[in-house]
Amino acid sequence: MELLNALALLSNYVLVPALAYGSQLALGALGVTLVFGILRFSNFAHGDTMAFGTMVTILFTWWFQSMGLHLGPLPTALLALPFGIVFCAAYVLLTDRVIYRFYRHKRADPVIYLIASVGIMFVTNGVVRFIIGPDDQNFADGERFIIKAGEFKKLTGLSEGVSIKASQGITVVTMVIVVALLFWFLNRTRSGKSMRAYSDNEDLALLSGINPDRVVAITWILAAALATIAGTLYGLDKSFKPFTYFQLLLPIFASAIVGGLGNPLGAIAGGFVIAFSEIMITYAYKRVVAYMIPGDWVPDGLVQLLSTDYKFAVSFMILLLVLLIRPNGIFKGTGT
Repeated sequence: MELLNALALLSNYVLVPALAYGSQLALGALGVTLVFGILRFSNFAHGDTMAFGTMVTILFTWWFQSMGLHLGPLPTALLALPFGIVFCAAYVLLTDRVIYRFYRHKRADPVIYLIASVGIMFVTNGVVRFIIGPDDQNFADGERFIIKAGEFKKLTGLSEGVSIKASQGITVVTMVIVVALLFWFLNRTRSGKSMRAYSDNEDLALLSGINPDRVVAITWILAAALATIAGTLYGLDKSFKPFTYFQLLLPIFASAIVGGLGNPLGAIAGGFVIAFSEIMITYAYKRVVAYMIPGDWVPDGLVQLLSTDYKFAVSFMILLLVLLIRPNGIFKGTGT
């Protein structure tokens, strides 16, 4: 029974949150790796693109809520999500048309794109803060929990409970559906095959009659959709604050690089590696240890490897280790 209580405790504070957070990072990292694999540059504006798409989703959510539109137990944000994706796609296509296309025609070095993306990152961050403000915005509604800790205790008779928030369940299910649709699109459709051919060999793809402008546009639309979905799910799970999305850029890039930049499977694996590492290293294991050893042996300290204040430092340390030991990532991406 003591072991089951320890497992319930770990599930409640490590396994369930890490699965939800890992799903959000995986979706964010997929957008980064897609842009890198096809457009050949690291898009530093991706975190703020997530914030932009989420901001639009929140505005539509508030509008729907004011009109009494809702999805019952599900968050109204799911109803507003398609509008967020459309506006976010329009925004990234506009930035491509105004900025990136000029450098593409000049065949500029990737570092020029990277610097341009940093500029777009700051502009987007300013736009989001100007429209919705810099403070926390809570837009979640509907049922809050799939199962509460108290209900779990009654069902199992354990001293420790496991609570699963509705946003966590929706995040994991949505990630599975989105990833399945993305892989189907990339492997089964003509447009997806064109994108892969363009990614493998740009010159050969052009000789084959593939329209590069169409490939670029589809890539941006997919990246915007992934960014908006990831950002909205993160906002539902926690809350929306523009600066938080700026900070998310580090774990998202770490996820993409750890898995293998340019490799979609690697982005998904990297997201979960980073999420589990961040949560496991910063969790205080004192109560878990108390169930595993005699009471007299329980340490006075929290049995915590690193404070939660340094959560993002974990991503940075893992990123450094991977770059030193395996620069192409776990799944050997196209480069770093």
